[in-house]
Amino acid sequence: MPSWRTTLTRAGISAPGLRDDYTRAARGVLRRDPARFVTLRLLAAPPLVPWLAAGLAFMNLVDDVAETGTPQQRSAGLAALAARTGAALEGGDSPDPLLRAYAHAVRSRELPAHWVTRFLDGAATAEAGFDGFGTEEDFQAYLDAYAWPGVLVFTGLQYPGGPDAAQAAGWRAFVDAAQRVDFLADLSGDLAEGRLCIPRARLAEHSVTRADLERARDTPAVRALLRAECRRARTALDAADDGILDLTEPGLRPVVAAMTELMGHQLTAVERAGARLLRKDVGYGLVAPAGTLVRALRRRAL
Repeated sequence: MPSWRTTLTRAGISAPGLRDDYTRAARGVLRRDPARFVTLRLLAAPPLVPWLAAGLAFMNLVDDVAETGTPQQRSAGLAALAARTGAALEGGDSPDPLLRAYAHAVRSRELPAHWVTRFLDGAATAEAGFDGFGTEEDFQAYLDAYAWPGVLVFTGLQYPGGPDAAQAAGWRAFVDAAQRVDFLADLSGDLAEGRLCIPRARLAEHSVTRADLERARDTPAVRALLRAECRRARTALDAADDGILDLTEPGLRPVVAAMTELMGHQLTAVERAGARLLRKDVGYGLVAPAGTLVRALRRRAL
C-alpha cells in the first residue's frame, strides 16, 4: 500500500492546500468509520482513494447532521449545510476543508450535481423527519429520496462523468439490500431510540404490535415476522450481488466484493439470531471482517 502522500499524487492532487484538505477529510473518516476507511485504503486502486474518501466524509457529514438534535435543529442544520455545499460546488471554495475537498472531487470526477442536491433534499425530508414506514412503498420512497443518492455521492465518484443509467440502477439494488440488512441488524438499537424500520403493514400481516417488538416478546408471530423480513433481505442481497461487480470500476471491485461478502455474513448472523434481534444489535464481529480482508488481499495479489 503506497503512502498517503503518494496516493494523493497518483490521484493527480498536487496543490498543497488541496492535499491538506483531502488529508483532513480522510482523517475524519478514519476516526468515524475506521473499518471502512482501512478497507478502502487497502483494497481500492490508489488513484481512486482520495476521491472516495472525500465522498465518504461528505456522506457521513450529512448523515450526522440529519440524525443529531431536535427536528428543528436537524432542519436548520441541514438547510445551512445545503447552502454551504451549494456555495462550495458553485464557487469551488469554502471555509470548511471537507467541503473544499468534496467540491474538488465532484468537479474533478464530473459527478452530476443532482445526486448531491437529491441527497441533501432527502436528508431534510425522508431522514430528518423519519417516523417509520407504513408500507413497502414508503420504504422504497425512502431509498429513492435518501439512501440511494447517499451512496452515489460517494461511490459515484469512481466513474469519470458519474454513473450511467445501468450503473446507477445497480447501486439502487445494492442500497435496497444494504438497508434491509442494516435495519434488521440494528433493530434493537433503533427501537430503543424510537425508530421502527419494519413497515407497519407487515407487522399487521403477522398480527404483531410495535409493543411486541419494543418489549422483545419471543412469540411465534414475532419469529414469523422476522423470518419473513430476513427472506426479503436475502432476496434483495442475492439480486444486488448478481452483476454489481460488472458495474463497478476495476479499481473498486475488491472493495465492493468485500462489502457484499460482509453483508452476507451479517445477514446470516441476523437469521441465526431470530427474536434475539430485539434484545441486541448484530454486528460484524472480528473474525468475519478479518477473514474477508485477508481473502480480498490474497485475491488482489494474484
